[in-house]
Amino acid sequence: MALQLIDADGVEALTMRKLATELDANPMSLYHHVLNKDAVLHGVAERVGSQFRAGQQKDLPWQDRLRQLALDFRKVSHHHPKLMAYSFARADYVQPEDPFWQGLIDILSAAELPASEIPRVAASLCAVFTGLLLSELNGALQRWTTLPPASAGSDGEDAPAPANDVLDAMFNCALDATIVGLESHIARTRDER
Repeated sequence: MALQLIDADGVEALTMRKLATELDANPMSLYHHVLNKDAVLHGVAERVGSQFRAGQQKDLPWQDRLRQLALDFRKVSHHHPKLMAYSFARADYVQPEDPFWQGLIDILSAAELPASEIPRVAASLCAVFTGLLLSELNGALQRWTTLPPASAGSDGEDAPAPANDVLDAMFNCALDATIVGLESHIARTRDER
């Protein structure tokens, strides 16, 4: 129910009183089950995080597994944009036990990245994916795609928003660049050994 309320009105609108009303319960009775709103949000985040298929297809090359993880992350972000936009703004939204983080660590291990490099590269990939998704969720990516090139004069009209297939292609382009960059980084670390 908390997730439904967040999806409808956003995290800021969720209160224990509103949740209790929707559950037809006394607001104080909720505190027998959860400590506070932060605990509710943590539970909601865990539930949403459990939707990841991260790392389940271990027979695939690590590049395909990384692509699937990123696409799953995007899908969850689009299903719960208000929760994810709120979560992306918090430094603690990724936890060591999260399926996304565990899947990412498994993928980087499968890519034979040196163990000492995995935390730094995983953190960098989280920043890339969350930044890209946040810019998509808040509309910035859509706006950037409509900016004219600097050499083209402005006619005062805004370009139409891109279609979803354009955004899909942009996400895939960024994902391709990320995978190629990671392949290059792995090759460079092997050469340095």
